[in-house]
Amino acid sequence: MLQVNYIRENRDRVVERLAVRNFDAVELVDELIALDERRRQLQIESETLAAEANAAARQIGELMRAGKKAEAEAVKLRSGGYKEQQKQLADDLVAIEKELHDKLVRVPNLPHVSVPKGFGADDNEVVLEYGHRPALPAEALPHWELAAKYDIIDFELGTKVAGSGFPVYKGKGARLQRAMINFFLDQAEKAGYKEVQPPILINEASGFGTGQLPDKEGQMYHVGIDDLYLIPTAEVPVTNLYRDTIVKETDFPIKLTAYTPCFRREAGSYGAHVRGLNRLHQFDKVEVVQIVHPDKSYDVLETMSTYVQSLLQALNLPYRVLRLCGGDMGFTSALTYDMEVWSAAQVRWLEVSSVSNFETYQTNRLKVRYKNEGGKTQLAHTLNGSALALPRILAAILENNQSDRGIKVPEVLVPYTGFEWVD
Repeated sequence: MLQVNYIRENRDRVVERLAVRNFDAVELVDELIALDERRRQLQIESETLAAEANAAARQIGELMRAGKKAEAEAVKLRSGGYKEQQKQLADDLVAIEKELHDKLVRVPNLPHVSVPKGFGADDNEVVLEYGHRPALPAEALPHWELAAKYDIIDFELGTKVAGSGFPVYKGKGARLQRAMINFFLDQAEKAGYKEVQPPILINEASGFGTGQLPDKEGQMYHVGIDDLYLIPTAEVPVTNLYRDTIVKETDFPIKLTAYTPCFRREAGSYGAHVRGLNRLHQFDKVEVVQIVHPDKSYDVLETMSTYVQSLLQALNLPYRVLRLCGGDMGFTSALTYDMEVWSAAQVRWLEVSSVSNFETYQTNRLKVRYKNEGGKTQLAHTLNGSALALPRILAAILENNQSDRGIKVPEVLVPYTGFEWVD
């Protein structure tokens, strides 16, 4: 979340940048500034009262030691209300801090100056397009029909076991999944990321730390009896590994990667555009996370974008990179690039990765800090990206590489699959 000091000192800029998100922040920002002023006034009153109470206690002690009991009792009588006043001020301060916090978490991150203004996906900016879109014959099949033809994914069996959005991968389909996971993890390791295997259940504090709570609880699966959440992405547990931590400046950049299943309720998602692997409740993903020095985060964002693109190039998938507009950007992000692959059979783009810089928005919640050269404690910056989400990658591989013989497996995956064709 944003720091209230920054909001107070940069009111007009905060309002201006949030307008890029189509977020009218004037009233909320002014309420936050007023609450912060009241909080600071209460702190001053509390500190002043504590000083007076301490001074009175010292005076009483001195009078008692001097044998002036009557005068000591008089001072004690005059200062008798301090304790009650201190309790009232403490209660008022707790209440005002809670109200301030509850309003502060409603404020999204400030968009970077390069973020275009817009209302939705149609307003996103195409940064680049790479590769040639394959020309398929008229009888080419979408991936869900190819999956049935070659018996590699069973959507109906998954519905039987769990419900729609939970496919069962079979035979070469399962091998392809495992191949992509291992390939993505191996590439991440070569790029300097340390592999971790985090929990796939998180507590409320972890969800709050990375910004899923209280914003996205409706999209998360909640295990009520234990008050835990199934993760929507490995970003959450991996970034939370550093919650409440002061790292050394020399530790930067901290680079982590993880494979996990991911779970999203995707409430309200219906229609042909979510058919097959296009949108699932459970899916596999390899994530990359970096915790970096604030001065380096935007250079790192470009490096992470280039890295994700290298995976798509290795798979020989045509793709494009989008800079998301303010209206289509995530609540916690300052700048996001989306990578989309071309689905030749569906004749449309499919999002397969988002790479985002959160600046200090997450680290302020997580309390991930470092000490600079002067010894002052500062907030680090966090970034993350999908590298990659498997379902739509698999959909594009199946559709784009289909032929009369079968489906050609990308060359880089063959050492992992042990076969060149799905047939």
